[in-house]
Amino acid sequence: MRQIAVKFIGWTVSLAAILVLWVSASAIAAEGLKSSAPSSSAARITILYDAFGKEASFQKDWGYSALIEISGKRILFDTGDDSDILAHNAKAAGVDLSKLDFVVMSHRHGDHIGGMSYLLSVNPKVKIYAPEEFGGVFGYDLPSRSYRKDDKLPAEMRYFGGNPPAIIRFGKAWAGANIELIDKSTEILPGITLIAQVSDAPKTRELKELSLAINTPKGLILIVGCAHPGIENIVAEAARINPRIHVIAGGFHLLAATDPDIARIVTTLHDTYHVEWIAPGHCTGEPTFAALKQAFGEHYLYAGLGTVLNVGDIRSAESVAWDQTDHASYRRLLEGSDDSPAAESQSTEFALTAPSR
Repeated sequence: MRQIAVKFIGWTVSLAAILVLWVSASAIAAEGLKSSAPSSSAARITILYDAFGKEASFQKDWGYSALIEISGKRILFDTGDDSDILAHNAKAAGVDLSKLDFVVMSHRHGDHIGGMSYLLSVNPKVKIYAPEEFGGVFGYDLPSRSYRKDDKLPAEMRYFGGNPPAIIRFGKAWAGANIELIDKSTEILPGITLIAQVSDAPKTRELKELSLAINTPKGLILIVGCAHPGIENIVAEAARINPRIHVIAGGFHLLAATDPDIARIVTTLHDTYHVEWIAPGHCTGEPTFAALKQAFGEHYLYAGLGTVLNVGDIRSAESVAWDQTDHASYRRLLEGSDDSPAAESQSTEFALTAPSR
């Protein structure tokens, strides 16, 4: 009996030890899963390219680029319009573009891809995510089964002599660049999603565009390039990831929008989606800057060139206002760009006042 009791006690101790180990392992695994999602605590966005700003050491130009730093990741979003200017502004910001985890190219327009040659000169192997478009500048893979064939033709009249490769690869504008094409919204890392949408607007119809959504404990950090598919559509898809939108930064492409359209969009962002902080730039447009500032008040973040937005710990917006210097540089650079509203509408008046509500 005594031996049986000893054995029983031994089994009990062993079972308890196993349970302790199992609980500990589960806790560690759970913590690992928790920590795999981005933390918002140290998140910041540095504006490297835009047409307005207060930092004299930066060179203004029409285009957009931003560096996002979060949870140890360094992400470059777009490259602006000109390689020399991107290089200058990166140096002015103290940003080393040779040290990046990956790059997101929002779309094919020149004022977002123009700095690629500089980027690749300092970081030739960096992973670049770009929208997949038929025959686009980022390259394209076309399955040979996509075209009809005629076996009756002689070989010299047939593509590839009648024996095409399974995939016909279209060239890209940057030979050797490590580009991964994105055709649909994709979570590329835990908590980091590329939202892929297609524009239906005049002059940009069928244009594919990527937006960057980073899910954090405080909500989504959403970076947009030009929002050609419509900022409301992008936010609607982002809200399916997390209905709490912590901050939106980038261009909203409302340069030629009418006052009623601006008012509707601002109301949608503020009242429908309850966006907490707004940091518009680039092609958002002067009247929309004013309308967003009026609607969001202290939750409007000035995001001019050279600004560093500590979006992980926003307690109050800096009291930096759009002024006549911003107005002058923005308008001058806009007039010489493809985004100029003169190319889309001759009737829209630009002003620094908020649109009528």
